[in-house]
Amino acid sequence: MPRTAPLPAYPGLIVESDETVWDGRFPLQRIRFRQRRFDGAMSAPRVWELWRRGRAAALLPYDPHADVVVLIEQFRLPALAAGVDPVMVEVPAGLCDPGEDVAATLVRETAEELGLPIRRRLPIGDFLLTPGGCDEHVSLHVGEVSAPPCAPDGLLGLTGLESEAEDIRVRVWPATRAIEAALAGQMPNSVTAIALLWLAAKRPMLQALWKDPA
Repeated sequence: MPRTAPLPAYPGLIVESDETVWDGRFPLQRIRFRQRRFDGAMSAPRVWELWRRGRAAALLPYDPHADVVVLIEQFRLPALAAGVDPVMVEVPAGLCDPGEDVAATLVRETAEELGLPIRRRLPIGDFLLTPGGCDEHVSLHVGEVSAPPCAPDGLLGLTGLESEAEDIRVRVWPATRAIEAALAGQMPNSVTAIALLWLAAKRPMLQALWKDPA
């Protein structure tokens, strides 16, 4: 299904016009609509821009035996535009290719960005990243990995696809330190923060569940 497919029907929603104003890799639509308000009346006409990015998948790589997470660092131009440090600490993630399921995306992105296989994984949840203007929703999982030896500062190395001009730095974090950084508001990437806050609550469960090798 193309990303510019009509919106699904919804009770009380009237779409008056639907125009694709940019038809690049990620189309941008301008939609004029009215909706039934909570008080029962119809709203005045509203015009929203809708950026179509679609389905994505992300994985928190966790080694329950070493009690560490493996995170990546990338330069993000939109973060710079927002006044945030553009070198962001992230979990491996990517958009699902057409017809590709979430599991396949997770395997592909983890291999490309970390060079590590996933032994076992569990779902964390599905999240909309920018519900005010974009349909991108990410399926976030935690995956068991085996963290290889790293430098004293946690650095594992550099990765990324040359074909996509990716420049990725991979680093091992003690789980406690990564969680403390998320709790302190030092992880401005929302998916990374959600993943680490989930780990803060579920780490004992994961360690008990994954105590035996896969």
